[in-house]
Amino acid sequence: MKKNRQAIISRLIEENIISTQEELLEMLLEAGVNVTQATVSRDIKEMHIVKHPAPTGEYKYCLPTSAPEENSSKYMSILIGAAVCTDIAMNTVVLKCHVGTAQAACAALDSMGLQGVAGTLAGDDTIFVLCYNEDAAVKVKKKLDTLLGF
Repeated sequence: MKKNRQAIISRLIEENIISTQEELLEMLLEAGVNVTQATVSRDIKEMHIVKHPAPTGEYKYCLPTSAPEENSSKYMSILIGAAVCTDIAMNTVVLKCHVGTAQAACAALDSMGLQGVAGTLAGDDTIFVLCYNEDAAVKVKKKLDTLLGF
């Protein structure tokens, strides 16, 4: 079932310009795949799907062109190119990004497997990195600041 769903996701992404998880979810439902947004989100992460500029100027989901291990340096390039600054609010690290780059940068963050991180949430230009506690947030912010040259 999962392999079939992910094959359909791959086909949809290759054949359409899909900019959001909601659009992908809607297309899956139209294709007869009964799925939740949380499952779509997990599939995107597991399949290493990222966003790239479309000819229309918006960003669209794209399948990886190389093995996940080879994508590590690409992910880091995306993260470094997207990041503007970091901040901290209690147990949450806030990473401000250039407009339209936060979701791709968030995928890079997720691939890093940072210790102390419960999860991430990306908007258009902001990423929230939810940490288990304030000490973990301080450590994550320091690591990101070092990595990003802040």
